[in-house]
Amino acid sequence: MTELLSVEGLRVSFPTDDGLVKAVDDVSFTLNAGETVAIVGESGSGKTVTSLSIMDLHNRKNADVSGSIKIKDGANTVDVVSASPEETRKLRGRVVSMIFQDPMSSLHPYYKISNQLCETFLVHNPGKKKEALEKAISMLELVGIPNPEKRVFDYPHQFSGGMRQRVMIAMALMNDPKILIADEPTTALDVTVQAQILTLLGDLQKRLNMGIVLITHDLGVVAQVSDRVNVMYAGKIVESGTVDDIFYRPLAPYTLGLLNSIPRAGDKKTGRLSAIAGQPPSMINLPSGCAFAPRCEFKDKVTGGRCESAMPELVGISKEHRTRCHLDEKERAKLFPTLAVR
Repeated sequence: MTELLSVEGLRVSFPTDDGLVKAVDDVSFTLNAGETVAIVGESGSGKTVTSLSIMDLHNRKNADVSGSIKIKDGANTVDVVSASPEETRKLRGRVVSMIFQDPMSSLHPYYKISNQLCETFLVHNPGKKKEALEKAISMLELVGIPNPEKRVFDYPHQFSGGMRQRVMIAMALMNDPKILIADEPTTALDVTVQAQILTLLGDLQKRLNMGIVLITHDLGVVAQVSDRVNVMYAGKIVESGTVDDIFYRPLAPYTLGLLNSIPRAGDKKTGRLSAIAGQPPSMINLPSGCAFAPRCEFKDKVTGGRCESAMPELVGISKEHRTRCHLDEKERAKLFPTLAVR
């Protein structure tokens, strides 16, 4: 498989009046052509900051970014972290593109859809206005918008939420990128429209052989479309593996907590839904040991108070499956089977 993206040791921090916010800390993963890699976790875990780093959309004056983000551009490879703004601008929209969370706020209400789609094309193909409009119409048709020759001249408010999301997908694909970052692409959509958008993304991925980085907190979406999963907590990856590894053989207590909080059809339990106790830590004042330790129900099973004093390393139990946890493997095997999702 062709590797399109390699993120190694990514760290992103933001200075504030209250202290340094360590939003992303030592994150590494890869993405291949035709593959979907999900990044999941609670709000504030560093998912969106990671995706914006790949796009080089942080203000370089206010963000300290280190590590490497290598993107394959034909025969060349560009490291977004060390590249100039001019170099990364040439990548955005052409090699790597992004579907943002809220289509209504991402689409300009004063401009027709044609202007907004064509602008994306003309940035990389200046002067080709006729080709831009033809491409815009063909992309709207590709994402399933009826009568695209007419609808291309409509305004965003004339589209439903699901159709606006389709427009955002069309905009992201105007220059046939090889990497697509989908940041919560189904947020605020009803279940039927959500299924349509996911099916559409899957069809487009197969047709264009794209690699997709899926940013989401919805584990149902992850199970449906992902090949590999990275679980983030407090800026770090706490578990990574294939979708089957994560859903059927979870190793990190945080992953297990996320899985156990999913409502299930046919569950006869009544009362409150299961939830992870406590709140995520402040990214300015992180615990000295494992960031999840104050919320972890298994920390007492680890001897020597290591959970509170030492950050566990991300280690692999197989080539694909890695976890960041002090729990002994034998102890974990005793504790997890009665809790794991089946």
